Amino acid sequence: MKGGDFRARESNVYRLAEVSGNIIDQCTAQGVPFAREYGGLLDNRSFGGAQVSRTFYARGQTGQQLLLGAYQALERQVDAGTVHTHGRHEMLDLIVIDGVARGIVTRDLVTGEIRPWLADCVVLATGGYGNVFYLSTNAKGCNTTAIWRAHRLGAAFANPCYTQIHPTCIPVAGDYQSKLTLMSESLRNDGRVWVPKDPADATKDPRTIAEGNRDYYLETRYPAFGNLVPRDIASRAAKKVCDEGRGVGPAVDGERRGVYLDFADSIKRLGKSKIEERYGNLFEMYERIAGENPYETPMRIYPASHYTMGGLWVDYNLMTTIPGLFAAGEANFSDHGANRLGASALMQGLADGYFVLPSTLAGYLANFKGPKIADDHAEVRAAVGRVNDRLKLLMSAPKPSRTPDSFHKELGRLVWDECGMGRNAEGLRKALARIPELREEFWKGVRVTGSGAELNQTLEKAGRVADFLELGELMCIDALNREESAGGHFREEHQTEDGEAKRDDEKFSYVAAWGAHGRPQQAEAQQGAPHLRVREARPTELQVT
Repeated sequence: MKGGDFRARESNVYRLAEVSGNIIDQCTAQGVPFAREYGGLLDNRSFGGAQVSRTFYARGQTGQQLLLGAYQALERQVDAGTVHTHGRHEMLDLIVIDGVARGIVTRDLVTGEIRPWLADCVVLATGGYGNVFYLSTNAKGCNTTAIWRAHRLGAAFANPCYTQIHPTCIPVAGDYQSKLTLMSESLRNDGRVWVPKDPADATKDPRTIAEGNRDYYLETRYPAFGNLVPRDIASRAAKKVCDEGRGVGPAVDGERRGVYLDFADSIKRLGKSKIEERYGNLFEMYERIAGENPYETPMRIYPASHYTMGGLWVDYNLMTTIPGLFAAGEANFSDHGANRLGASALMQGLADGYFVLPSTLAGYLANFKGPKIADDHAEVRAAVGRVNDRLKLLMSAPKPSRTPDSFHKELGRLVWDECGMGRNAEGLRKALARIPELREEFWKGVRVTGSGAELNQTLEKAGRVADFLELGELMCIDALNREESAGGHFREEHQTEDGEAKRDDEKFSYVAAWGAHGRPQQAEAQQGAPHLRVREARPTELQVT
């Protein structure tokens, strides 16, 4: 609750803590190779935002190992014939009949086939929307289309302005990059974060800078946590020292965006072999990307978009405002408040999938009395028609001149600058003036080559960018509306004298859930749908204000 700056739903957080031990048991049973102490018991370590060792881990690749455990368990069921998977399909719309979710419409990414899939309920576990910033640590395939299409059909979208910037990423190397690389936050257990005190030293070899000329700014400012402060605080602190001209590394667009993460003290104290045992794979990855040996030269890190705490509004059962439509993991808003603590994303995704949804879905289906439907139902045909119409619109811009990526880059830089680590009313209004113009330019000038009846990644990107252009605007509306600073949402007008976030619990202790209005089949080229704010009253009902 504290890590989320008291903006999470307490009941969900309590439940997450209750089942967290079961998650470790479940994953261990699936074969996840968690680290163990000398005596054979599972080991744990500290992580950012916590002053106790609370995190079970598998070297520096915990997330990857958890995914492999889940994938292997899934494939076991596929082999047993109890589960059928449909890879290389993308959800492009939701089927809603009589106000209830009854299926989805997908496009086969290889053949281009558009087809409906009918069901008694729908679960979206499609991740977050961090790629709205263009440069992020997320896989390039991660996007907002599934949850945004559901939003356009009536699912409330909660807290879109709560986005997390991860402090431990490899800095941007040039404008050719389409993605950033995340370094595990566990590195801050043993690495010390610093920059030169004098901007003139920013270009020097860090090994030649004397100890007295280094600013270990996190240890100085936050002695209780040191380098393990929560992610939002570490990210803003890094941005601040770089804005002061003390950033390190090569200049990109005239700015040096990097701070040092130095392991020299830990190597001296523990020995290189111990550091290699803990972080060897991460050090190897860093050396391959940055071309520097972090055992000898301090790593360079800088914040990057990583996780989104906002998402579809769900009740305690993880059902959205559309009956029969459930959202799990990063696709919903429920557990993290204004800032996510390290390791909690994996914990939430596994808790929702293994322990929450099996109960809540069963409860919903036990009382489900919906009629059987077929592909020729009017609403099914309408949903398929919406998808086909939208794809045709994307491929028939009147003056095609720019790639989807060029629009995405411009949007990403705009949202990063004005709705990223620091926000203010002037910048948000600037973004809100420019995004509708950019969206109009997109629908008039996006250039999509090829056809829809084949593998066409340009078409895929165009559809996702179209949704990001609407979501980016809503993020800025939400950020402008929330006149306070909390967690990842840092309004520069609302900070204490020493630069810390200043909450306004009297006015903003609520979830801002936004509802889309307007007919979903209206031309996407129009200026987008207006929104209204609803306050969360109780986990089971929304109250319009």
